[in-house]
Parts: sequence; C-alpha cells; structure tokens
Amino acid sequence: MTARLLFAALLPLSISLPLQALEVPSDVPTVAASSFPAAPPPVGLPQLQQQVSCPALQQRIRSVVGAEAAVWSVSVADANGRLLADVNGTKARIPASNQKLISTAIALDRLGPDYRLTTRLWRQPDGTLQITGEGDPDLDLAQLQRFAKLALGSGGSSGQAIGPVAIQLVEEPQQRWWPQGWHWADRAEAYGAPITRLALTSNALDMAVSNPPSRMQKLLGQEIKRQGGSAAIRLVPVTTANTDAATLLHEERSVSMHGLLSLANTDSHNFTSEVLLRQGTGSWDLNQARQRAMQWLSAQGLPMAGVSVVDGSGLDRGNKVTSRLLTALMLRMAQHPYANNYWASMAIAGQRGTLLSLWRGTELDGRFRGKTGTISGVRSISGVLETPDGVRYVSMVSNGAGSPNSTIGEILRQSRVAGLCPAQAPTAQAL
Repeated sequence: MTARLLFAALLPLSISLPLQALEVPSDVPTVAASSFPAAPPPVGLPQLQQQVSCPALQQRIRSVVGAEAAVWSVSVADANGRLLADVNGTKARIPASNQKLISTAIALDRLGPDYRLTTRLWRQPDGTLQITGEGDPDLDLAQLQRFAKLALGSGGSSGQAIGPVAIQLVEEPQQRWWPQGWHWADRAEAYGAPITRLALTSNALDMAVSNPPSRMQKLLGQEIKRQGGSAAIRLVPVTTANTDAATLLHEERSVSMHGLLSLANTDSHNFTSEVLLRQGTGSWDLNQARQRAMQWLSAQGLPMAGVSVVDGSGLDRGNKVTSRLLTALMLRMAQHPYANNYWASMAIAGQRGTLLSLWRGTELDGRFRGKTGTISGVRSISGVLETPDGVRYVSMVSNGAGSPNSTIGEILRQSRVAGLCPAQAPTAQAL
C-alpha cells in the first residue's frame, strides 16, 4: 500500500456512522427497470436460476431469520448459478454501501484494471493555464505544489514569471456536488463530502470541506505566492474546458485501479465510489450516470425488477436493490476477465477492512470476503464464502432487523455446512 493510498484509507468512512432516516425527495427522477430489454448473460456463463434447489439450506435460513423474515432478503447461490436458498430475494430494499458492489463492477468492466484517475495542467493557445481533474481521492498538497511550480515556469523561482499567471480551475457546478438524496446533516460530515473533480484529500478534513473549489483556489494561490510568483486564479465550468487546442504540460495520476477499488470496497470510502460511478459510466451528470448504470446492469442479464440506482456509494436511501441482483452480479463478476481484481478489493472476515472485527477466530475467519453496508435501519453484507462444497455467493440485506449481525453470521455458518446441497440437486422447489 502506497503512502497516498494509506492516507486516503484512513479518511472517515460511512460504514460505522449512522444516517438519519428521511424520505426520498420527490424531485429525484426514477429509472424504470422495465424500460430496459431483458438481456441474457454472455454466452457460456452461468446464469442465476429462479427456483430454489436446496431445500435443506432453505429451511435452515428460514429458521435463522424466523419472525423477522419480512425485513430480510437473503439469496445464496453456487458457482454454477443454482439458487440454493432464497428468502424475499426479489424484494427491493435499501442496500446502504452494498451499492458499491455495483459502482466498482461498472468501473472495473468499463475502465479496466490499469486505469488511473488523472489531474492535468494545460496551456491554452492564449497562454492561460487550466487544471482539469477526474476526482482523484488522494490528490494532495505535494501535488498542488508541483502544479504551482510548473505554472510559474521552469523551477518556479522568484522573478521568472512576468505578471500574474492566469489559471483556470475547471469544475462541476455546485448543484452536482452531492446526490440529491443525501441528507443535509451528512453533507457536513467527512463521509458525505462533496463530489468534485478537483478534490484535495477527498474534500475532507475533520469534517467535509463545504466549498472545495474555493479551498483549491486559495491554497494554490498561497503556494504560488510562497514560490515567489503571483496568479489570477478563477473557476470555470467544465462545459467551457477545451483541451483540443491546448498543450498538456503535466499530469498527476492516482493510485491504481486496485487501490481505488479497495478504497471503495474494503474501506467503504464514499467519495471514491461516487467518482468510480461517474468515470465508469462516462458522465459526471449523475442522472445520466444512473441511467447508464442501469443499462449496464441490464446488459449483464441480471434480474432488474425493483432495482433503482440513485448514487454510487449507497448513502442515498433512494437506492433499491434485491439480494438476487447482488448475488447474480457477484456470479457474473466471478466469471469476468478481471474477476481477481474485483475480489481482491473486498474486505475479509476477521482480517481486513470493514470486516476486520467480525468473526475473528471463528470458522468464518478468512473464509468470507465481501462488502458491508450500514446506515440507519439498514444492514447488508454480500460476498463470496468458502465452504467444504465449493464457493457460495451470498447476499443478505435487512431493512429494520433487530440484531442483524448475529443473523448474518448464522446464515454464513449454515451456508458452510457440508453436504446440505448435493452437486446434483433434487427436483427444484418452486418459490
């Protein structure tokens, strides 16, 4: 882990912080899953079945959720796509940070494992400098100092620049800094920091930075002055940026895609997952990014009924997924050319990330890797479980459970019991 990645990984996370309950704003546009044609998975890949094929495991999981069954959605599948057990698997629920499984899958598929977010310094034909960015979550002051030095000319020593250097910071409009459904109180916290293209330390200190472009403008100006120059720095909208005729002077690149995925999935870093959704779909217009995300999910042949993508992190309570969607997504990503990159980004039970303190020293220690999710009233965990009978893809989402962690742990333990689900299943039990 690089120093920059370590710094970003230590930023406050949403996983341990509650979110106040709120209604989904009525002005948030919806994207109907039915508007996308059903698509089969790529030829040759297993598809999640629609009928339960392991009555023994089904009975055990129903027993575990017991009287709370109505608030749970649980789906368990094997590597061949058999739906071994399912409780309310088609009921759409708020996923919390399990939403990041979608954002990271799209980013990895669309951008590839070698992709890095890039912040660039350009010189326009009239001599004006422009700084453009893609939301690098750990852009830092040392990199800003290099931009200042280059803006002043070779070496950046006193006297080399004649008059103030004209610099434009290219940024998104303020109305795009937060998904509409993020509560105002969360926007003040580090885990709810605004999503901008130029983001020093993910726009978070002890709390969220309320006006990132203004902070960038101030710090860059101070650094140029410290280096003996002066600058006229102004903010310009991204719609006015034109790099076709510009000369690229310098670029700073983020950590690798593995580092970015790990920030999102292992450490549940909201800012990074929001950027990955935008870059992966090719749009920083969140409404357009949402539509493209839904189209991508549909194109994978996944069960889309009731599904709604609203943001990339899961902080917005307008997100709706089903445990079957998440299970089918994991099954699809297990067959993806970049499957190893996807699974390497997950937390590990008892060992790493948001699963570090769960099930340490138990039979689940090191045998389950996946993504957690927690906001007020919501607890979700989805991932891949090693069992004596092969891997199991398990998704568990609760909206209102009393003791969700103990239920989740017991479901995972029951899913590991050897011999419950023979390789050749008996006649499928209709749901």
